[in-house]
Amino acid sequence: MIHHTTRRRLFGGAAVVAGLAPLAGRAQSGAWPSKPVRFVCGYAAGGLTDIMARVTAEFLTDKYKQPFIVENKTGAGSMIAGELVAKSAPDGHTIWFTNSTAVFQNRVIFKNVPYDAEKDFTPIAMLSAGKVPLFVHKTVPGNAGLADLIAYAKSSKVSFGTTGPGSLAHIFCVKLNEIFGINMEPVHYRGEAPMWADLSAGTTQAANSTYLGALSALQSGNIRPVAVPTATRMKRKLPDVRTFHEQGATHPYFLMESMVCCLAPAGTPTAVVQALSDGMVEANATPRLQGLIEQFGLDQGIQGRADFDVFIREMGPRLVSSVRELNLTPQ
Repeated sequence: MIHHTTRRRLFGGAAVVAGLAPLAGRAQSGAWPSKPVRFVCGYAAGGLTDIMARVTAEFLTDKYKQPFIVENKTGAGSMIAGELVAKSAPDGHTIWFTNSTAVFQNRVIFKNVPYDAEKDFTPIAMLSAGKVPLFVHKTVPGNAGLADLIAYAKSSKVSFGTTGPGSLAHIFCVKLNEIFGINMEPVHYRGEAPMWADLSAGTTQAANSTYLGALSALQSGNIRPVAVPTATRMKRKLPDVRTFHEQGATHPYFLMESMVCCLAPAGTPTAVVQALSDGMVEANATPRLQGLIEQFGLDQGIQGRADFDVFIREMGPRLVSSVRELNLTPQ
């Protein structure tokens, strides 16, 4: 792996703002990009990470008159793609598209992670995955939000769908059990589609993930939203659904967010990283990006390096510690 001995640590102390950012270095000779740029996506086509990669690749191809090519290298929680990029030349021509789980939680979920997120990457840009509403099946009685689910769980068996061990849904399920003295059972799925299908059918009674994933079941009338995490309500979709905090679930973990992002190998010249970051942000003005924001019910578009650093500082340690508290056996 590529290591940069002067790099500040991602998850530790006040230095975390600059966590993944490289120190200023001499620009490499020659203009960038000097050849096709590989956007290595750790997830399958069609998801938010892949769509971010494809929309920005199209925009940057037009901007720089060089091909930006998306390659889907799936598997092992994005670690296959992460290892490939970590070992690539730090010249701005190989970029990793992934999500917050691969950057933060994988270190707890897996025994052997083939990259060091603290040392091997430089952050470029991020896109919030949006607020992830908690939905319940229509057979859960009442219309008072989270209180209905809590009351139901005290008298009935509740299965709570998640997108996998260590996911935000898993964390929320465990923390709700702890706060309200209930015993909902987390049921882990390999993806959103089967999770929402089971909730829509009433096989499970609650589930928690993206608005877009839940949309079909929501439109069918089989499920209803009861709460959203983070400090504010959703702006574009479900604006009347109260936050967890508004409904008495005030633990800081209910303010956690996830995101998709792109990172370069450590040591990539600052000027190249900044050009990529600026280009990502410029892509927000395109109709395709605006459509993505609307489709997923996101409150904002792609954010650049400075905002990514804030996420690293404020959200990263919470994501790591919350998964550690689950006491998972590393895979």
